Amino acid sequence: MPTEHELNIVERANTSGRTPVVFIHGLWLLPSSWDRWAALFEEAGFAAIAPGWPDDPETVTDAHAHPETFARKGVAEVADHFAEVIGRLERKPAIVGHSFGGLITQILAGRGLSAVSVAIDPAPFQGVLPLPISSLRSAAPVLGNPANYHRAVPLTYEQFRYAFANAVGEAEARELYETFAVPAPGEPLFQAAVANFNPWSETKVDTGNPDRGPLLLISGEKDHTVPWALTNAAYKKQARNEAVTEIVEIPGRGHALTIDSGWREVADTALRFIGSALRGYPGL
Repeated sequence: MPTEHELNIVERANTSGRTPVVFIHGLWLLPSSWDRWAALFEEAGFAAIAPGWPDDPETVTDAHAHPETFARKGVAEVADHFAEVIGRLERKPAIVGHSFGGLITQILAGRGLSAVSVAIDPAPFQGVLPLPISSLRSAAPVLGNPANYHRAVPLTYEQFRYAFANAVGEAEARELYETFAVPAPGEPLFQAAVANFNPWSETKVDTGNPDRGPLLLISGEKDHTVPWALTNAAYKKQARNEAVTEIVEIPGRGHALTIDSGWREVADTALRFIGSALRGYPGL
C-alpha cells in the first residue's frame, strides 16, 4: 500500500498535467538519492516522483537508527509496490532505476507499465548469465553469510568504496558514504544469485512484451558491482523486443554514477533518451 507521502506526490503529478517520471533507487540508498535528478527533470517539464521501497525510512539518520526496517524485502514485493504506485498515476510514466532499481524498472516495463524506461547499471535478471568476479566481491558482504537472507546488511566504508565509489577520489568517496549509504535487505541479492537455477525466480523479466516501450541501459565503465558484461548481456536479451533498445557506456564511472559529482552527465543522457522517445524517437 502506498504511503501517505507517496499518495501525495502521485496526486501532485496527476494535477500537474505533466508526464510523470518515476525514480527507483537500489540497495544501500534511499529515495532522497534522486533529489538532484528530480529537480532537473522538473525543470525539463516532467512531474518527478521518487517513491520508496516498502518501509523505507525518511532520512539516512532514521535508517541507521532503525536498520531492521529494511529487512525481509524481496524483489516481487518491491516491484508490486511500485506497480501499485504507478497504477494510481493518470498518465503512463517514464521510469528510471539504478542497480536493483534498474532491475525493478525492467520488470515494470515488462508488465507494460512504462512509456519509456532507463535502467542504470541494473542488477541482473533471470537469464543474464555472466558472473564477473568484481560483482561477486561486491555482493560478498551479503552473500558470504546465508543468515543475511532475512537481515538488513550495512556496508562498511571499505566495502562501499569497492562496490560504489571506486571511480572517485578518497574525499568524495567518504562524503558519498556518509551522505547516502544506508543498510539494505539481503534477500534481493540472494534472489539474483540463484535466479538462473530457480524457474520461479522473482527476478524474471518479460523482455518480449510488445508494450514494453523504449528502453535505454546505461553502464558505468568502471562499475565493480554491475560491470559492462552484465549490462550488455541484459541489453542483448532486451534488444530482441520490437521496441527501441539502446545501451550507452559512461566512461570512467563506477556504481555511484547517479549520486557522485558526475551525476549530471548520466542524468542528461537519461533525459535526452526519454525526451526523444516521447517525441517519437529521433534518437540520442
